[in-house]
This record gives sequence, structure tokens and C-alpha cells, in this order.
Amino acid sequence: MSEEEKRKYTTVSIPVQLYEKIKQRIEGTGFTSVSDYVTYVLREVLASLEEEEKEEAFSKEEEEKVKERLRALGYLD
Repeated sequence: MSEEEKRKYTTVSIPVQLYEKIKQRIEGTGFTSVSDYVTYVLREVLASLEEEEKEEAFSKEEEEKVKERLRALGYLD
């Protein structure tokens, strides 16, 4: 591994018991290491969270506009 590649990574500590569980889980899969699997899972979690943030509900202003329109149509009191 070149010096440049080494700078692109950092070490994260996880409990040995968790490491062993992950090691067992990835047996027979396309994951070649616990690190690869953990990186994949974290990317998926972050992508999911980012997607949820994008799908945020109406702003307060937008919500009020919708309520006003529903009131005007007689759906709300």
C-alpha cells in the first residue's frame, strides 16, 4: 500500500465480539474483510439517512398554505 493510499483510511475500533460476529456473517459472501463489510454498511446507513433528509415533509409555511387551501375547500374547520 502506497503512502497516499494509507492516508485515505483511518482505524475505527469495535468490540472483538462484534468483529467475530461480522466475520462469521461475511463467510461465503463477496466481502473479503470485516473492514469492507463495515464500510459497506456504514455507506448504506448514511445514504439512507441522507435520503430521509431529502424527503423531509412540508416546511411550516408550506403546511399552512395547504391548510388554508383545505379550509377554503371546506375540508377543515
